[in-house]
Amino acid sequence: MSRFIQLFQFALITFVAAPAFAEGGVSSGAAAAAFAIAVAAFGGAIGQGRAAAAALEGIARNPGAKGDIFTPMILALALIESLVIYALLVAFKILG
Repeated sequence: MSRFIQLFQFALITFVAAPAFAEGGVSSGAAAAAFAIAVAAFGGAIGQGRAAAAALEGIARNPGAKGDIFTPMILALALIESLVIYALLVAFKILG
């Protein structure tokens, strides 16, 4: 059920924001850049949430493995965040 709620929230935000672009005569490049960074941020947030949840579950099941889980989790979160930053750079490239 939560997957449906996430999909509904994403669709609602996407379609509610569309009239804002129509009002000011925003170019198609700006709309594409905004959509690209929105999708990247959404995907990055989902990925980071799942990675953190899996790491916390692993630590909860075996507290002695905290050191073995924590460092790779931080590395994975940094790599996920770097993908969102790359999407931001692509969005700027689309605009400029």
